[in-house]
Amino acid sequence: MRCPYCQNADTRVVDSRLIGEGEQVRRRRQCPSCGERFTTHEAPELVYPRVVKSDGRREAFDEDKLRLGFRRALEKRPVATEAVEAAVRRVCKRVSGAGEREVAANVIGEYVMEELRELDVVAYVRFASVYRRFEDVGAFREVIEGLEQHRRDDD
Repeated sequence: MRCPYCQNADTRVVDSRLIGEGEQVRRRRQCPSCGERFTTHEAPELVYPRVVKSDGRREAFDEDKLRLGFRRALEKRPVATEAVEAAVRRVCKRVSGAGEREVAANVIGEYVMEELRELDVVAYVRFASVYRRFEDVGAFREVIEGLEQHRRDDD
């Protein structure tokens, strides 16, 4: 790897550590030419399927868009950032692990709802109200009753 300080093409790794639940490698490197040290991060580059929107358009899967959806639903809710990131990783893993070239946007939405139901029920209802385009109070009632049933089934 090229040194960012002197542009020397040769650097050596002096330390490597796993970070982020072992999904990334942090490397400390040193340039033999100028002696400067710097840090690099390595992560696998996953190939995600294309997302098929409800109107038939296709777009690239966007992990940042997924993360933003979680953050909007969880805004001002007492959920740790680490828990949100873990949920994002699980959804990404499900999407990439399906082995399909395309995935329907509603399938991803259902994955998000499953994660939110476990993280925070208020965020789940928020997300569901937008995702499923609630038109009246009855739609909220149905989702809340479904949550209550889910909780009873878990007990």
